[in-house]
Amino acid sequence: MGQPAPRPQEDETYDELMGRPWLGLVYLPFVFLPLAFWTDAPARAWVASVLAIAVFLPMYFAFRTWRGRRQSVLVAATAILGLALIAIQPGGNTFVIYACAMAATILPARRAIAVTVLLVAAMVACFLAVMPLPLALAYAAMATAICVLVVAGVLMTRARLRRDAELRLTRDEVARLAAMAERERIGRDLHDLLGHTLSLVALKSELAGRLVDSNPAAARTQIGEVESVARQALAQVREAVVGIRATGLEAELAAARLALLSADVSLDQRLAQVALDPALESALALALREAVTNVLRHAGARRVEVELVADDGELRLCIADDGRGGAGAPGNGLAGMRERLAAFGAELEVDSPPGGGTRLQVTLPRRALEAGA
Repeated sequence: MGQPAPRPQEDETYDELMGRPWLGLVYLPFVFLPLAFWTDAPARAWVASVLAIAVFLPMYFAFRTWRGRRQSVLVAATAILGLALIAIQPGGNTFVIYACAMAATILPARRAIAVTVLLVAAMVACFLAVMPLPLALAYAAMATAICVLVVAGVLMTRARLRRDAELRLTRDEVARLAAMAERERIGRDLHDLLGHTLSLVALKSELAGRLVDSNPAAARTQIGEVESVARQALAQVREAVVGIRATGLEAELAAARLALLSADVSLDQRLAQVALDPALESALALALREAVTNVLRHAGARRVEVELVADDGELRLCIADDGRGGAGAPGNGLAGMRERLAAFGAELEVDSPPGGGTRLQVTLPRRALEAGA
């Protein structure tokens, strides 16, 4: 049952799975449950149960701190402890269940299931060996059902934690790639923008320096052209900076999808191919970000729809969710969103009846499309 220690990228998932060790001990009192109904239980059954718990507790806490093959040894030792106690009193099945849960924590799913089947078979065999058949079958059925539920719960928790970790890694990787692509774009834009301009400034400055003594008028003309070129370059740089700061709607939608997925919220999108002014697109992206933030913080939704439609001389961005509604209350950023969009002549409508989800619609006039054409 050897299993290597979790890889570094799995440490967060492993630590979360192994967290709150005391909570895992709530099942331990079930060791004494059969003794409570065994009116003439011998003293050795009580003593053996107490000693078994005393042996188990150090192994239990060691299992949560050790890594690698030593954990597998603890799984085997816990299973042997439970099987040995079953020979004295039926409550030893508790330790077998703990052993199955421990195996499900550290082993791949298939191996964990195989180990569980093996341990459950050994437990049933012990029941049949030391108890009358009807009673043995009853204990075996109960202990097997609990064991299956516990192992299934551990495996499902592992799968969920792994999926959440993968989503976080995916979100971080998308952000890293987006930042890299943005840096490359900025580099290309600045090279295309400033390369020719600075070369022209250098040439005209050199020419003005040669003419300053022999032809001062021509030198002044060159200096004036240098000033004009520099001012044009400054204006172009300012326009480029505005473009760099703007957030594209597609990029914001990708970030929203990742954020919603991490909260188990699905996203459906339908975007018309529309050319938008960069400043307007940035404002719509900020509106989308604010709406998604409200969904994550307040809505309790399971599904979000985003639709961008251009028809009837209008541009409409609709963001709807199936959450609890009531988003029109103060303090959720809607007022700020309305002010930003008003600068482009846009109207913001919010339909959010309590319990009926929220529908947010941004409507822009046709000139918004013409500005981006």
